[in-house]
Amino acid sequence: MKQLIVLTGAAGTGKTTVQDYLTETYGIPAIVTHTTRLPRRGEQAGRDYYFETPASFAKLHLLEQVHYAGHQYGSSYEELQRAWQKGSICSIVLDTAGAQTYVKALGRQVIVLVLQLSSRTVQQHRMQVRGDQLVAIQNRLDSPENQRDWNFSLPPSGNFYQITNQDWKTTVKRLDEIMEKLS
Repeated sequence: MKQLIVLTGAAGTGKTTVQDYLTETYGIPAIVTHTTRLPRRGEQAGRDYYFETPASFAKLHLLEQVHYAGHQYGSSYEELQRAWQKGSICSIVLDTAGAQTYVKALGRQVIVLVLQLSSRTVQQHRMQVRGDQLVAIQNRLDSPENQRDWNFSLPPSGNFYQITNQDWKTTVKRLDEIMEKLS
């Protein structure tokens, strides 16, 4: 059975860092998603996101899409199939609404890793370190989407795992435990 690891949580919780770890350590292909926001410093089109205009975004064949902090984000059926051609398990970074859409669409094929932090101060600091502009950070922190993602709680059962991504060594240990269960 093909599987999909969905990495979700509030902004700045380390979803992309965890995805990079899974790719580098376990060879898990990452699904590249689409967005209408501008690239951050160091981001590359086709690697980090497909950067779209509102017009090009509207033409995509999307499995899920959300508005987040004034921008559109979505993931396409084609990217999911491309990733599964590379291996039986792949990963994607989504907000919690997108994660729920994938669980509804793909059921037991989805493994959800919910990343959390100990405080909003840590969240803001991480966003600053990655190069977000102060106005963008404040807009994101104040957004209803961030509030939803910050307060997301796990269902009582299923393929859901919660990881407090405060200390990288502890996070890696937890990821390795989860990957051992999946193999």
